[in-house]
Amino acid sequence: MQQVVAPAAGPLEGTVRLPGDKSISHRYAMLAAAAEGVSKIGNYSSGADCHSTLRCVEALGARVEVADREVTIEGRGLEWAAPAGDLDAGNSGSTIRMLSGLLAGQSFTSRLIGDESLSRRPMQRIMTPLAQMGAVLSARDGKFPPIEITGGALRPVDYAMPVASAQVKSCVLFAGLFAEGVTTVREPAPTRDHTEVALREFGAEVERFADGVSVHGRAKLRARELTVPGDLSSAAFFLVAAAIVEGSNLILQGVGLNPTRATLIDFLMGMGVEVKILDLAMRNGEPVGDLLVRGSKLKGGVIEGKWAAALIDEIPVLAALGACSEQGLLVKDAGELRVKETDRIETVAANLRNMGAEVETFDDGFRVAGGQRLRGAQVDSCGDHRIAMACAVAALRADAPVTIENAEAASVSFPEFWDTLAQVRG
Repeated sequence: MQQVVAPAAGPLEGTVRLPGDKSISHRYAMLAAAAEGVSKIGNYSSGADCHSTLRCVEALGARVEVADREVTIEGRGLEWAAPAGDLDAGNSGSTIRMLSGLLAGQSFTSRLIGDESLSRRPMQRIMTPLAQMGAVLSARDGKFPPIEITGGALRPVDYAMPVASAQVKSCVLFAGLFAEGVTTVREPAPTRDHTEVALREFGAEVERFADGVSVHGRAKLRARELTVPGDLSSAAFFLVAAAIVEGSNLILQGVGLNPTRATLIDFLMGMGVEVKILDLAMRNGEPVGDLLVRGSKLKGGVIEGKWAAALIDEIPVLAALGACSEQGLLVKDAGELRVKETDRIETVAANLRNMGAEVETFDDGFRVAGGQRLRGAQVDSCGDHRIAMACAVAALRADAPVTIENAEAASVSFPEFWDTLAQVRG
């Protein structure tokens, strides 16, 4: 267990290079393994979750080489090899949920496991549509990992998700690659579209319409050379850090600015954060640019409805922003936070309260009062990477150092986080 003492800070300055986008890295690795030929993926995420995906596809017969931030994958097409043992997704919900879609079309039985945290996360939301497509699935208590999947011939579905989820959408679309005909997923609210973009890049036929997306099955995927944009969810911690510390001036290089993710930028601007997009360009179907952010006078904000779905990963650090704003932050319609690596509603609230903030929780969210004077305290990530980093950001405004327990959790998505924060903090 790693303990980090995070001090308050003066202005943050410098340039930040971010790890490759976690969401895109997962998808590129899985589709490269399902393509024919050798794919090269530059700026692949350094996070532990994305390397869980690499180990899984390697166990399924793909040849994987990792050199610094470049990954080379020789795919097997849509027919993979039966693994010799369990497929370990580690802490990665993205790995276990999305890979299940590709395993549902295989001619063998596979078993997906995870760490203690992942083993508490419900999987019924992917099991239901995959069963409708013809796969046979079982799980502990009917819904928790380990999951056993017996694949086979799949049939296309027109599936309406009861809850918006990019992971569930991706799982069903990946399974649809094996079905004769067109598989459709309908969304109650828009979710990130990295899967649709990546499928097109690898040669699948994808159609987008008002409330969903379709993929044509039995596509022959082709190997590609791709570069992963910098991770916007990781950028969120430095965007908020610079915004809450007066006099800060940071540049974040090569950040992915996909419109289904860039809601974060819109929200920050609405809160009064001074952020500018520089040098916008397209790379492998994804918009990429540099971000300039400065210390700002912050207003209040509300996250609800479609905003909650779009910002679900960024809410922990936005809670710190709310505490440092004039009017605070209200989060609603975000019950999904309770089934992440931790119950993020309660862990966010507990840690901010330890630092002296006023926080009220609800079943589907919380309210952080504005104008808070944060104090030095001991807090705990509870093994959740986003909580660890959010606590470090909040500590920048505390009146004394903040001790963060289980700080090593940050390595799940951003192993370089602590060193990068120390560099820009001076």
